[in-house]
Amino acid sequence: MSIKSGRMSEDIRRIISGKMRELKDPRIHGGEMLTVVRCEVAGDGSFCKVYISSLEGIDRAKQAVKGFESASGYLKREISNVLKLRKAPELKFVADDSAEYSARISETLKRVVPEDAEDAGDAEDDELEDEFDEFEDDED
Repeated sequence: MSIKSGRMSEDIRRIISGKMRELKDPRIHGGEMLTVVRCEVAGDGSFCKVYISSLEGIDRAKQAVKGFESASGYLKREISNVLKLRKAPELKFVADDSAEYSARISETLKRVVPEDAEDAGDAEDDELEDEFDEFEDDED
């Protein structure tokens, strides 16, 4: 991926994320719990894959993709206006389950690392501080 297409990918991701809240399609409904994970622009700038993910699962992301496809004309016009392009890339929306996957990993980690272990880490830090204070006192 060239620098130009990489920059354009990030710009398109940012624009679509911002406009998501304005879309009135019930399949998107304000972009709540939806994320534009990443965009991949072709080297010639004529095509862009947009990966959409939802915390509610892959089925919800697939519904949102249908909503985005129906709003693709509006989104292309906005991308063209903001980036001052003569011809905006063709948008292809793809459902992605990475947000749901991340949420599952986070929940699993919370169960594996109990709250007590975090408190124990704080106690160890206090002990290290006490040892450091004693070391400073010995130097004086």
